[in-house]
Order: sequence, then structure tokens, then C-alpha cells
Amino acid sequence: LEHAEAVARRVGEPYGTLVLTFAVTAIEVSIIVSMMLHGENNPTLARESVFSTVMIASTGVVGTCLALGGWRHRKQAIVRQGTSAYLAVLIALTIMTLILPTYTQTTDPGTFSAAQLGFVSVLSVLLYASFVFAQTVRHREDFVEGQAHGVSLRTAPHESVFAGALLLLIGLIGIVMLAEQVAASVEDTLVAYQVTQADSIVGAMIAGLVLMPEAISAVRASLNNELQRGLNVAMGSACATIGLTIPAVAAASLLTGRGLTLGLPATDTVLLILALFICNVSFSTERTTFLTGAVHIVVFLTYIF
Repeated sequence: LEHAEAVARRVGEPYGTLVLTFAVTAIEVSIIVSMMLHGENNPTLARESVFSTVMIASTGVVGTCLALGGWRHRKQAIVRQGTSAYLAVLIALTIMTLILPTYTQTTDPGTFSAAQLGFVSVLSVLLYASFVFAQTVRHREDFVEGQAHGVSLRTAPHESVFAGALLLLIGLIGIVMLAEQVAASVEDTLVAYQVTQADSIVGAMIAGLVLMPEAISAVRASLNNELQRGLNVAMGSACATIGLTIPAVAAASLLTGRGLTLGLPATDTVLLILALFICNVSFSTERTTFLTGAVHIVVFLTYIF
């Protein structure tokens, strides 16, 4: 986390947010693919991990940022155009990849055919790439708070980007290796004890592990009255998880011939729609308060329960 934030401060926003987002997404892809290839076929693991990531990021992390930031600073400003862009991309990606498969008629419920899976994967990558282009080039000002941007560029003028990036890469490799060992052990234990919904538990655990650095970074930013940066980190992780993880997992599924179930059951679909609706309401104004965060946290606790 320290190395990622050092690189982020040096390159400035919104590029700094993307550094941490891509780092965490790389971890998640590595863990999910290795777990898919571990032991018996695990068709719902990717779905559970991605769904958990979206729910934790959009309700748990965002709610904590809004609640703690609102408690300390009473009201905090956000850039509505930027948060609306995050939400629009997230809604499109989640519906295409997690809800639409439940209603396809060419294959079993919850699954895509090979052609459909490839088509949706390409669309996801193209949409996420378009979003990154808008965030970093075309509409960069929509994702940057003026004050936070100025501070971030002054805090680390002498730090080496290359040294930080190298140390970050080394840390990521260690985290991936450790997380794979832990996740595989937990999955084997749950299967041995015949625990129901083992994939849901493992998926939530993977999401929690990979989101921990981003959650800490987002909360820190919110407490420093840099709420937009915190939201960039939280919502960026949710968008990247679907825009990059789903295509990577789909490619692994097509290459190995292992089944992949993406469609959510009815209960999870309702929770996902509720989370996206609450985000839409929260980001519709340019000011947030402690109450705004409390609503997100309530939805998060409902998901956990």
C-alpha cells in the first residue's frame, strides 16, 4: 500500500488511482484463475468474487468513506460528473455480465454460450478502456478535486516512480502467492466439512483480501477531506473488477474448457440493484454527509447477513 500510494502521489490524479486499481485487479485475476484451475471445476467462484467486490466497494468502502468523512468534516464535496461516469459504467457492466446471463435462452440459466461470452468480454474491455481514456485524457478534470490534486503533487517531489513501481510489483507477487495458498486451503476445508455456499464464502474472502489496500487508501483520503479521490479508488476497483477480471476469467474458461456461471440468483440480483440505486441517489448531489454513508453501510450489512 505504501509503495502504491508513493507512486500515486508522484504521478498525480487520476493516474495515481489507476495504479492502485490495476495492482489490485491483477491480484484478483491471478487468484481467481488459479482457484478455477485448482481441483474440481468451480464454475461460480468468479461470479461470487466479482459480485462480492462490487458490493464491498460500492456499499462497504464507499459507505465507510462517506460516514467517516462526513462525521469529521460535516459535509464533503464530490465532482458529480466523475462519480456519475463511474456509476454509468458500473451499471452497464454489472447488468451485462452478472444479470443478463440468467435470462439467456441459448444455454443453461446463468451461463453464456462461447460466442456470447466472448462478445460480452470484448464489450467489457472496450467500455472500460473508453472509461479510462475519458478519465485520464478527454475529461480528466471530472475526476480530480482541485485541492486534492495540488496537494498530491507536492507531497512527494523526490520519490522515484521506478523504485516504487518495482517494490510494488515485488509486493504484489508475494500477496498473490500468499492469497492463493490461503484461498485454496479455505476452499478445501469448506468442501471437507460440506459447508453450503462454499463458493460464496471463498469469493467474499478473495474480494476482502484484494480490496483491503484500496479500502485503507480510500478511507485515508476521505478523512483527509479528499473524498473524490476516495471515491475514485472505491468505484474504480468495482469497475475494473468487471471490466478486466471478467474478460480474463472468460478467456481462461474458453481456453481450458471449464464451465463458467456468471448469472446471479434472485436474492443477489436484488441486492446488487439496491446497491447501484443507492449509489445513484448518493451521487446525484455534489455534497455528502454522515447520513449518506450510513445508508450504504446498512445495505452492506444486509449483504453480509
